[in-house]
Amino acid sequence: MACSRLLRSEEERGSLDVLLSLPRGRVRVALEKLAAVWTALLLMGLLIALLAFAGGKSVSADFGLGDALLFGLNLVLICGVFGAIALLLSQFTRERGTAAGWTGGLLLVFIVLDMVHRVIPNTGWLSHLSPVYYYNLSKPLVPGYGVNPGAMLILLALSILLSGSALWLFALRDVGGTVVLPSFLRFPERTVRPERALPVNAWSLRSVYARSLGMIAVPAFWWTLGIAGFAGWMVVVVKQIEAQLTTIYQSSPVLKNVITKVGGSDVATNATILSALFVFLPLMLMAFAVTQANRWSADEEDGRLELVLSTPQPRLQVLLGRFAALTTATVIIGVLTLAVTALASAASGLKLDGGNLAAATLSMIPLGLLVAAIGYLLSGWLRTAIDTGLLSFLLVIWFFISYIGPQLNWPDATLRLSAFYYYGTPLLHGLPLGDTLGILAAGIVALALASVRFVRKDIGR
Repeated sequence: MACSRLLRSEEERGSLDVLLSLPRGRVRVALEKLAAVWTALLLMGLLIALLAFAGGKSVSADFGLGDALLFGLNLVLICGVFGAIALLLSQFTRERGTAAGWTGGLLLVFIVLDMVHRVIPNTGWLSHLSPVYYYNLSKPLVPGYGVNPGAMLILLALSILLSGSALWLFALRDVGGTVVLPSFLRFPERTVRPERALPVNAWSLRSVYARSLGMIAVPAFWWTLGIAGFAGWMVVVVKQIEAQLTTIYQSSPVLKNVITKVGGSDVATNATILSALFVFLPLMLMAFAVTQANRWSADEEDGRLELVLSTPQPRLQVLLGRFAALTTATVIIGVLTLAVTALASAASGLKLDGGNLAAATLSMIPLGLLVAAIGYLLSGWLRTAIDTGLLSFLLVIWFFISYIGPQLNWPDATLRLSAFYYYGTPLLHGLPLGDTLGILAAGIVALALASVRFVRKDIGR
């Protein structure tokens, strides 16, 4: 996200023209901006390494400070690769959000490519196409595994190559424009009559809700594709694991008598394996909510809300209309994820409890709405970058508490501080109705407070 807005954000606001009016060349300006990002990444990697080392010492882990520093460096390098991808893609798009969205989609694709060789035999060459594969070749915190210097050099080379290409394209194109593609790659342009140039009678301008729905449609489509596709892929992965376990049981006389516990005949066993992989679905939907809260805050910061509020639209109606569109998109993502998961389960022959599957996919919707409501609330006081940063940090903290805290034997009172705690394990135990209603109530309270703040505040402050 930082690299997608590195140049494109200032181009959208028009401030890059002012910056380039100074006696500094384009490449120097872009290089200094990129150096700032790498400085931040290296400092973050150093902090992560020191915290990992301190945590390891507290539990007598078998790795030293050098291993922790290499772990932080490996993390910085993979982040640098995806930052470079975002920077490169931003040369072809007019909005930073589009570049960030495409990069997020590529991240998901690369994660899946890295997993392919673990699930499907003789597909290792596909995994080599993913930067994530080279990141996973180095595990300095794992005793006896160590670091793969060649893999780390590949990540560094990719970062330099992609970033260099982005800077070269930036130096050649018009400020505020995009890279001119060859004619065979351009989209066909339609001739629009002058009276139809503006969407005066378009359906999306009939209400704030309709307009917001039109704005969110494209990103919601890609997020749906990513989340639902990931869920369907997880079903395929579990089916492959199931087949491998079946082979092991059949080859062992000792274990042959328990073969009925796998191979699709035991719903609880399948759900247990799949539940361990489904923990990322709520996180992905909440990440979608973060991007939409960011968009709401950015519209106010960049002055776009002033155009809407200049029409006879009450402030409360504007906020609730935008949130209603976000709610609609979130519900659609949840429902389509359920449909894809159910179809993948039926097609692969993996037996799952239908009610629990519906609970696992639909109960993540309140979590997404809670994050969006908190983002709307924070935007009443904070600028876009800080609002998005705090929301992202909150997700990381929640995820850490819920999935690392139990391993560290943290008390139940601490685990309850995470929203993921209330999601539970619906694939195994069904819908936690009380906890789900509690998350919904918290979201309603956050949205109500956000509404009060938005109605009373000065726009843009």
